[in-house]
Amino acid sequence: MYENLAILAAFVFLYSLVSGGLEKTPINGAVVFTAFGLILGPLGLGFLNLNVDADGLGVLAELTLALVLFTDAANANLRELKHSFHIPQRLLLIGLPLTLLLGFVAGVLVFDGLTLLEIAIIATMLAPTDAALGKTVVTNAAVPSKIREGLNVESGLNDGICVPILLIFLALATSVEVQGGTAMFVLTLVVQAIGVGVVVGVGLTFLGVQLLTRFAEHGWVTKSWQQLPVPALAVTCFAVAQWLGGSGFIACFAGGMLFGGLEKQHKPKLLLAAEGTGDTLALITWVVFGAVIVGQSLGSFSWQVVIYALLSLTIVRMLPVFLALAGLKLNSDEKLFMGWFGPRGLASIVFAVIVFNSHLPGGSTILMTAVCTILLSIVAHGLSANPLIAALRARLKNLAL
Repeated sequence: MYENLAILAAFVFLYSLVSGGLEKTPINGAVVFTAFGLILGPLGLGFLNLNVDADGLGVLAELTLALVLFTDAANANLRELKHSFHIPQRLLLIGLPLTLLLGFVAGVLVFDGLTLLEIAIIATMLAPTDAALGKTVVTNAAVPSKIREGLNVESGLNDGICVPILLIFLALATSVEVQGGTAMFVLTLVVQAIGVGVVVGVGLTFLGVQLLTRFAEHGWVTKSWQQLPVPALAVTCFAVAQWLGGSGFIACFAGGMLFGGLEKQHKPKLLLAAEGTGDTLALITWVVFGAVIVGQSLGSFSWQVVIYALLSLTIVRMLPVFLALAGLKLNSDEKLFMGWFGPRGLASIVFAVIVFNSHLPGGSTILMTAVCTILLSIVAHGLSANPLIAALRARLKNLAL
């Protein structure tokens, strides 16, 4: 235990020293973290032996995603979002359903040993984009603000929207009896996940900001404890929403948006610790993913799994986005850029854990497809982020001349 702790702590320390430099290169973030876990894990040098099961990784991914969603939403440019809300609106209402449909069609063509419901589960698991892996893009000022805010809102909401869809397919695939019929079950899940998530996120955040403001005015919030309210509030929103049957991810995103709108004066100072905590949890999550999951899965990838993963990251994502954004004042370069930067990560890990615990007949293929897609996304999106941002910036500059 102490050997693992020493390795992880030393890695966090060393990465914090060079993070600023690495962020300017194609090799940064999740690429470094996953590679570190793979190299030092059992498949590599064998120094890092983490005893983390699927449920443990799922909880770690959930907490990481909760913090990232809350802080990303709180940092959103609401003024810009007000003018360009039609972009995430199209991505969620048109792009997401098309992605689910195209992912299903691709699965039918690629997989011959899975049922239609299992293929629908794969398509749903890999539809949501990851706010953590996309952070390089949505926080880079070189990317037009309308694109950043569009991708930020999309990644903040699509995972929460996909939760009830996944649960519906799982219930049908495992022959779970539902009270009131399938239609009522579907409606209840969707309304509960989204409605409870929004109410909990907005309600708790509003209460939290009011309390924080009042006690800060009286000088009761010390500098050391000033770092904790936002991480605690984000986790509270997530946990309460999940507890009540809603989507904790939607609760965190809705809460974060409200927090950013209410707490403008001290927002950067209050969010700093939450962002640092989220970054640290993301580092640990990807190290565990590389050491435990990737290390045990590389030999289990089939050609069908690899082909579907490649399709999921390209045509299945990019074509729906391009079609969804048709007619908007975006050139083809911007549409393709938004289509490409739909990385798969933490949400897909959480969904994979849910599927793993459902013990489906085709569960092994489903899980290997998720792992392969996430791994390829980490590498492809991590290495391409900075070069493509620079290329888009140059292209837009040339078009403006």
